[in-house]
Amino acid sequence: MAKKSRTTSQPTAPGEVGPRQPCPCGSGKRYKACHGSADGASAAYISRPFEGMPSECDVIALRELVPAATAPLTLKDSDRVVRLASLLPMAAPAMVRASGDVWLGLQVQHQYGDPARDLAAVLERALATEEPGIVGLTSAPGEGPRLQDLISNDTLDVTVHDGFGYWIDDVEDPDTSMQAALDQANGAASPTARLTSVDAAYWTDVGTKEHLRWIMPEPEDALLDALSRLHAAGEDSLVADSRLVGMFRAHGLLTPVWDLPLGTGAEALEKPTAAFATALADALADTSELTPAQRSARAGLANRQVTLR
Repeated sequence: MAKKSRTTSQPTAPGEVGPRQPCPCGSGKRYKACHGSADGASAAYISRPFEGMPSECDVIALRELVPAATAPLTLKDSDRVVRLASLLPMAAPAMVRASGDVWLGLQVQHQYGDPARDLAAVLERALATEEPGIVGLTSAPGEGPRLQDLISNDTLDVTVHDGFGYWIDDVEDPDTSMQAALDQANGAASPTARLTSVDAAYWTDVGTKEHLRWIMPEPEDALLDALSRLHAAGEDSLVADSRLVGMFRAHGLLTPVWDLPLGTGAEALEKPTAAFATALADALADTSELTPAQRSARAGLANRQVTLR
């Protein structure tokens, strides 16, 4: 008879990261060898770093999903112009422009456990820098304020751009190297639009199909229950031939993803998403026990989650 393994697999609770899963910090290591170990990371991993940030769901979208978008930030203790951007040239953490304006990038390479703290540290460093150029971090910033502590915005006014032209919109005469880098970046960006009828829902066309990716602020368990009720009732389709195919988990929130037929476009989603938001609110308010069909739907949805961070 074969020996039984001395190790047992412990179930992972909803919202938690398993020891063999990729660490949500983005290091590329397994969780047990990074933020899940006693000495595998220099800073504690923050599961929901942008909580309390105005337009938290949009910030996550710009950091993880949206190619080209910007939003102005208003500082509590300064009148400097600060522009939050999904991506800056060379994935720079921040840039001080010739005008003195500061551009702050969300899609960057460094990961020190708390991106909101990283952003604040980069912003403070950029505000203290007089010369134009790139500003970044080379080591963990240590204790200090987080981005939501430095700004006074109630909401973010997000502008989704057709491409990365905003990289040079303050340059009167861009040289050929700037234009070449811009053309290359634009060629890799998928067309994206932010819906206006609901918060933090983004349509995109990736060429072979279209998607709607909708970042939602509700707690994971409650949201999964509500989505499973709608799925079991056949009420989770947005337009004809659309399908809820799964969801991303990023920075403590879930992002349901729908596949859409080619040619759908963003405008056709406005009324259906508003109606779905109403149905979802009703489902969230339903605290009755899930039926067998709803539990089966929930298991299927939970199995189609992909953790980004």
